[in-house]
Order: sequence, then C-alpha cells, then structure tokens
Amino acid sequence: MRGYAIVIATLAALSGPALAHDGRSHDGRLTVTGEGQAAAEPDMALVTVGVSEQADTAVAAMDAASAVADRMLSRLESLEVQPRDVQTTSLSLNPVYVDSREPGQRPRIDGYEASNNVTVRVRALDSLGDVLGALLEDGANTLGGLSFDVADPDPLLEAARRDAVQDARAKAELYAEAAGVTLGEIVTIDESGSGGGQPMPMAEMRAASVPIAAGETGYSATVRIVYDLER
Repeated sequence: MRGYAIVIATLAALSGPALAHDGRSHDGRLTVTGEGQAAAEPDMALVTVGVSEQADTAVAAMDAASAVADRMLSRLESLEVQPRDVQTTSLSLNPVYVDSREPGQRPRIDGYEASNNVTVRVRALDSLGDVLGALLEDGANTLGGLSFDVADPDPLLEAARRDAVQDARAKAELYAEAAGVTLGEIVTIDESGSGGGQPMPMAEMRAASVPIAAGETGYSATVRIVYDLER
C-alpha cells in the first residue's frame, strides 16, 4: 500500500503544472493582416536620357550618337554630377527598314539608327531642371523615365512597419470584441512585403529649366500576425 501511495503522489506532482497552465482556456487563433505607409519629400531623382541618331551607314549613325553622348557626359561632369551617379544603361544599333514599292519584294535597309541612353542620379533636386535643360541643349532627344526617391529609406521603412503592426492590432482587437473572445498573445509575425519609391500625390515644384513635380515618395509594409484567442 505504501508503494502504491508513492506512485499516486508522483503522478499528481507531474500532472499538476500541466493542468494549471496559465489558468486560461484557449479558443483558437486569429490571423490578421496589417498594412502601413510612410511618406516623405524625395531628396534625389533618377532620370534616363539619351540620344537617337539616324544615318546612311552604321558607322555614321554610331558616330553621331557617340558625339552627343560625349557632350552629355562632359556637361554632367561640369555640373558636378559624380561619376558614380552616371551609368550607360543601353547602347544599340539597328537597321532602318522601308517597305519596297515593288509587289512581293522584301523591305530594304534605308539606313541605320544608333541610340545611347544614360541614367543619372541627381542628388540635389533643385538642380534637376538645370540638368535636364543642359542635356537637351547638348543634343539629348529621348527621355526614358524619371523617378524620385530618398537617399536613406530606412526611417521610412521603419515607420511603415510600425504602422502595419498597429493596423493589425487594431483589426485583431475589433474582431475579438465582435466575436466575444479575448485577444491573447502573439504567436507569429511575418512580413509579407515591404517596398518603396512609389510616387504619392504630387505637390508642384518648378525647377529652373524644366518644370518638375516631385511630390512625395511613399514606402509601405505588410505584416501577417497570428494571435491566440482566449475565453
């Protein structure tokens, strides 16, 4: 009998903490998605400009495009744009075809077209209009794109992530209250996406040579949070 009593006491000691747990009864889990945003005025721009020239021969077309590109690069240097902020992004040479007037004849080559595109990072936005105007004066005749960004996006990303977590928490509290349960601890947090450099509603800014609307640059974050639910 004494040995039997010892076994019973041991089992009770082992099962006690498991039965006590935290005194609450879990009633499933709730998964919510939170979204956050943060925006700021950009402090730099990326612009792709280039030149496209046609000539009777491939050499003449490439020489003409190269001459303009050289002037553009020299002008950027004179405007104190750093070499690390200038990159040739495309260089092409293609034949120019025209349809033959004779029925059944293939199109014939009527010359060549050469193009040279350069992407420039302009870190002083107040000089952006001057930069674009100067490049146009030097012979640039194509504009591939213009985007704005911030040099240090980390504070904006952090603010967007905090906003996303707060958004998820507010949703979770609302759902728990509506369902008549208590929101418990967080089980997992996953970031399902974050990004930036997106244009926000614009505020007009007029640069010296070319009118520019810089507006704001927005960063966003999305989180997925799983909460315990308690009765």
